[in-house]
Amino acid sequence: MSDVPEFGKWRERFWPVHSHELKKLIPMILMFYLILFNYTILRDTKDTLVVTGAGSGAEIIPFLKLWVNVPFAIGFTIIYSRLSNELRRNTLFYLIIWTFILFFVFFALVLYPNRDMLHFHEFADYLEGVLPGGLKGLVAVIRNWTFSLFYVMSELWGSVCLSMLFWGFANHINHISESKRFYALFGMMGNLALPTAGYFVYVASSVRENLPEGVDPWGYSLNLMTGVLTLGGVLIVVIYWWMNRYVITDPTLFKPIDSHEPANEKLKLSLKDSLRLIIHSKYLLCIALLVISYGVCINMVEVTWKNQLRMQYPDPNAYNQFMGLFSTCTGLVTICLMLFVTNNVIRRFGWTVAALCTPVVLLITGSLFFSFVLFRDSIPGGVFTALGMTPLMLTVILGALQNILSKSTKYALFDPTKEMSYIPLSPEEKVKGKAAVDIIGNPTGKSTGSLVQQVLMVMFGSLSAIAPYVAVIVLGFFVVWIGSARSLGKQFAEVTKERHIT
Repeated sequence: MSDVPEFGKWRERFWPVHSHELKKLIPMILMFYLILFNYTILRDTKDTLVVTGAGSGAEIIPFLKLWVNVPFAIGFTIIYSRLSNELRRNTLFYLIIWTFILFFVFFALVLYPNRDMLHFHEFADYLEGVLPGGLKGLVAVIRNWTFSLFYVMSELWGSVCLSMLFWGFANHINHISESKRFYALFGMMGNLALPTAGYFVYVASSVRENLPEGVDPWGYSLNLMTGVLTLGGVLIVVIYWWMNRYVITDPTLFKPIDSHEPANEKLKLSLKDSLRLIIHSKYLLCIALLVISYGVCINMVEVTWKNQLRMQYPDPNAYNQFMGLFSTCTGLVTICLMLFVTNNVIRRFGWTVAALCTPVVLLITGSLFFSFVLFRDSIPGGVFTALGMTPLMLTVILGALQNILSKSTKYALFDPTKEMSYIPLSPEEKVKGKAAVDIIGNPTGKSTGSLVQQVLMVMFGSLSAIAPYVAVIVLGFFVVWIGSARSLGKQFAEVTKERHIT
């Protein structure tokens, strides 16, 4: 008999779900899995396209994030705000998903095969002759403009479909008590997408070895990945339709927090009002600072690593193979963290401790990576000989380990705690504040780091030369990040207690 209570405790810890809730939970897990599966493919592919493109390198990434991502993000927010006042939540969801899928199909079938005719090689060659060497990345953005467009659409898939559509829908149909039990499970089960999608990317990028003469290996791999991507998009739409038909209409599974808020309400959103909410709300401002600080720190560390990776793997298929393995390892580590760490940290130590884990891990691993990049020339050559690898390859591996740990803690702890912080807010603050933070905050964080890198590259000429300055600036943003997390933790506890939300 004593085994029964122990089994109950084990079940409550690792699977805190009632049987009648499976009707809601399983479709949400599948939707999260598919969105993240597609995002993993897109994330690996977009980097490969722009970094290995003609006349390009990792220098292109800071310019893309600032001069392409931010304008597109702002433009999308303006369009979204107008459509949300005209369309219902369901219609807007379908429209956004289909727009992304149709673009990626168009890119694979039309834009990529005609890239040599469409790209501005002559104009870019002229610009390289008259502009400073530190602006090489900007020239690459213009030269490979179709790749740049693919890059920004892939970035938007993550911020829009994952952060806004999925988490917005999850916050809409789940209460705080459910989020404490469900959200870690969403991530734990959904993040199976990283190793499975990463392995698929690896396999799709390996087909070059068996292709006949004259076939573009990277184009063939791109078509394979686009086909799977499209299937994933169709399944996302089907699951969302099913949930609106059979879950939201079930009163045992969905009870609106606000009785005046219908299940399929029109969202009242404007960019101006959203930004005003962030500026005048200390609570939303702290969430925005978390997102911005993460964007700055991970972007500046990641670009330094990808510069080393491009040197090691100049071929797009080889580069994408490595990225596939990287995504697979990230997914496996994330699953382990979610299985054994996420729920326990949030429930035992509270929101604040869980939110602080990501900046602390990133700070430690980032410091080790930058230290090796800056001082590897002083390491005796016999060390690398004993390890059986070159200094460049060891730098790539250390950078990969740093990124794996950073992204894993981000998925396992940063995302769940950030999304939980929205739940105590009013319906207006949830919709308008979340839209502004997710669509503006993410690109702003990344573009801030990109702007700093651009200025430094113009001054010092290359990514390698600016590494010491990048390390110091990143340290400053860690201070902001940790301070914002501590402040938000106190406010979260106060608002939850004040509004009697469980």
